[in-house]
Amino acid sequence: MHTENLILGAGISGLGAAYALREAGRESVILEKTDCYGGLCVSFTIDGFTFDHFVHLSFAKDERVNRIFRAGSPEIVTHIPNPSNIYKGKWIKHPAQNNLYALDPVERELVIADFRKRPTEVLTPPENYEKWLRLQYGDYFAEHFPMAYTRKYWMKEACELRTEWVGNRLYQPSLEEVIAGSLQEDKRVTYYAKEMRYPQSGGYASYLKVLAENADIRYNAAVKSIDTQLKVVTDVLGNKYEYERLISSIPLPLLIKAVENVPAEVKEAALQLEATSGYHISVALKTKNIPPYLWWYIYDEDILAARVYSPSLKSSANAPEGCSSLQMEVYCKEGAYTESRLIEGTVGKLVSLGLIAEEDILFTHVGFEPFANVIFSQPVYEVRDKVRNYLKSVNIETIGRFGEWGYLWSDQSLLSGLNILV
Repeated sequence: MHTENLILGAGISGLGAAYALREAGRESVILEKTDCYGGLCVSFTIDGFTFDHFVHLSFAKDERVNRIFRAGSPEIVTHIPNPSNIYKGKWIKHPAQNNLYALDPVERELVIADFRKRPTEVLTPPENYEKWLRLQYGDYFAEHFPMAYTRKYWMKEACELRTEWVGNRLYQPSLEEVIAGSLQEDKRVTYYAKEMRYPQSGGYASYLKVLAENADIRYNAAVKSIDTQLKVVTDVLGNKYEYERLISSIPLPLLIKAVENVPAEVKEAALQLEATSGYHISVALKTKNIPPYLWWYIYDEDILAARVYSPSLKSSANAPEGCSSLQMEVYCKEGAYTESRLIEGTVGKLVSLGLIAEEDILFTHVGFEPFANVIFSQPVYEVRDKVRNYLKSVNIETIGRFGEWGYLWSDQSLLSGLNILV
C-alpha cells in the first residue's frame, strides 16, 4: 500500500505525530509491533486491578499536552508528591540528603562530616556521574545512596555515566539544609515536581485515548526491513508500505538493524547505544494497609526492586473496593532472574520487612520491557548524533524517547511527536 506518512511505533510520540498530521488534514499509517497502542504508557487490568508499565504520573506544563490528556481523561486525580526511601530497612523521607533525621546518629554525623569536606570551588566540571555525586553530597552519602541506587536503576556504576542528563532531577541542598534535616523532617516539597496528575480511571493509558482515536494503526506489524532508496518498509507479515515521509519512534539500535545498506561505522555507533531493560512485578492485595507513599526508592541492594509505587494510591479506581496494589521495578537483562527469584527478591522482601502480609496477596504478575530508559554512558551523545545524522541523510525522522535517544518524560515524548510539523 502507499501512504503519505508512515510512522513506526504507536507509543505516545508516534501517536502524537499521527495526531498532529491528522489535525493538519494529512493521512498517516502507524506500524506497531504489539497488539495495542501506548508503548511504555500501556495499562493493563487483571481481576479489577489496573496497573501501568512502570511508574507514570503527569506533571506536564504544556497546554497542548494537558488539553489532550484532559480530553482522554476528563476526571483527574491530583497529588502532591510524597516520595520516600527505604535504607537499611528504615523509612527516610525523599530526598534523603536533606532528611537525614531517620538515620542513626553516628551515620548522620558521617554524612554531614563528608558534606562539610566538599570543595568550595570546582575549577573543572566533573568528568562523570560518580565525581558529580561526590562533589554534591560528599563521599559517604554518595556511596551509600545515589551510587548504590545507580547500580540498581541504571544497570551501571556511576563512574560509567555522564552528567548532562541530571538537570534538576537531584535536589542539591545547602549545608544548612542538610544539618537542619538531620534534626527534624524537612516539611517542604523539594522534589522537582510540585504537583502530579493521574487519570481517575483506566490507568495512565487513558491519557492517550484521543491520540489513538481515528488513527490508522496496523498491529502486530513489527518492521522487518526499510529500503530508503525505494521508500518501502516491509513488516514481519510480509506487507509492504510505500511512503513519502518516514517517521520513527522505535529504538535507534532496532531501527538501524532494519535499514538496508547502513554504513559499517553507523552500525558500530548504534551498537554503543545502551538502554535499561527490566521487569515490573505487580501485586494485588485484599487490604488497604500499605505504605502511604505514591512511590518509594530502595537503596538496599539485597532487595532487587529499585523503585516501588502504588497504583491504588494513584487512583482508587485502580483496585476493587477494600483492596490495594503495589508495583515494583527491577532493572536487568531479560532472563537475569527466574520468575520465582524475582518475586522472592521483591514481594518476598516486602513481606520480610513487614510492609505487606503474605496472606493478603491475591496475585502477582511479572512483565518485562526490553527498553525502559536511555543509559547516558560516556560515548552516548557522539554515537547518537552519528546515528541520527545518518538517518536524517536517508530521510528518516526520529522522535520520542528512543528516537531522539534522550531522557524524555511522557509529556516531552508527546511533544516530540506533536512538533513533527514544526
